Amino acid sequence: MATASTPALPSRPLVLADLVPAVRARDVGLVALGVLLTALLAQVAIPVPGSPVPITGQTLAVVLTAAALGPVRGTAVQVVYMLVALAGLPVYADMSGGVHVVFGATGGYVIGFIPAAYLIGLAAKHGADRTPWKAIPLFAAGQAVIFAVGVPWLAVTAHLTAKQALDAGFYPFILGGIVKAAVAAAVLGTAWTVVRRRDVH
Repeated sequence: MATASTPALPSRPLVLADLVPAVRARDVGLVALGVLLTALLAQVAIPVPGSPVPITGQTLAVVLTAAALGPVRGTAVQVVYMLVALAGLPVYADMSGGVHVVFGATGGYVIGFIPAAYLIGLAAKHGADRTPWKAIPLFAAGQAVIFAVGVPWLAVTAHLTAKQALDAGFYPFILGGIVKAAVAAAVLGTAWTVVRRRDVH
């Protein structure tokens, strides 16, 4: 006689989200939590003199959610995040939202979140987030993707020269990006250490 079986945790999770039992609506819940984390960290904003782009916690959220959720769910987080902002919810820095914000001077950075999340999630799926010496370069490169979209967008929308766009939208954020990469690597590395210890015991 067949018996119903309960969802089992994967023996070798590819990303941290795989540790969550594959019950109905799991992915929806994880994506919703990722959007919430991104919106919350967006409110950690520090103005940069002479620049329309503030230093925020958004990129840290992108890195953490992408690495923890993997390429599909991590990308979905950033797509939904942008759609929620387009709907007018105040999920961007300084509790802002709306079409004019999404497609404003800083909009390119948020659009850059999408390919960055996919690439970070894909690399994490292959284990690149499990040790700091791999994770820090990965997370720094992921943020570089964001700037690769955001800086040209800033130049066009704010009518800046390439040098002005780099001065306003890239150089002030290099140190912070490295710090965020290190913080994310520490968080993910600690989480994977806990997982490995659990597996041993």
